[in-house]
Amino acid sequence: MATLNIVLVEPQIPQNTGNIARTCAATGCRLHLVEPMGFRVDDAKLKRAGLDYWHLLDITYYESLDDFFEKNKGGTFFYFSTKAVHTHSDVSYPDGCYIVFGKETAGLPEWLLHDNPESCVRIPMINNSDARSLNLSNSVAVGVYEVLRQWGYPELKTKGKLTQYEW
Repeated sequence: MATLNIVLVEPQIPQNTGNIARTCAATGCRLHLVEPMGFRVDDAKLKRAGLDYWHLLDITYYESLDDFFEKNKGGTFFYFSTKAVHTHSDVSYPDGCYIVFGKETAGLPEWLLHDNPESCVRIPMINNSDARSLNLSNSVAVGVYEVLRQWGYPELKTKGKLTQYEW
């Protein structure tokens, strides 16, 4: 079974994290939450956004970014940032990799991006300073589905079925 790890560094908005948790549950991705967070995990807004998917989550919490890296030594990390020069779809993602996203208000720390230039990727957007970034939960969904597309959507249901008609 292929494993994709989603990492949120200091998320601030509970609804975004709830939406991301739902994406993780629906795709079988593991979710890693790095504190401090701008909300409590029992926040009603977080739970509402994730709806009834919480029992499907594989989730791990970390006290800090240092704690995260200490507990995941040897991992392959890709850092999603508007400051990156590589496009997210031009990278080959290996099984077990971690795709890492920063907090809504500031993104990932610049030292992390500076120290890992070949592992930093961006989602293309228009060249207009008023369009700063995509919403965090949308960015995670774009990243997750690019990785899963490259992997051939392992263990995901890829064909739907009508309930009242046949194809």
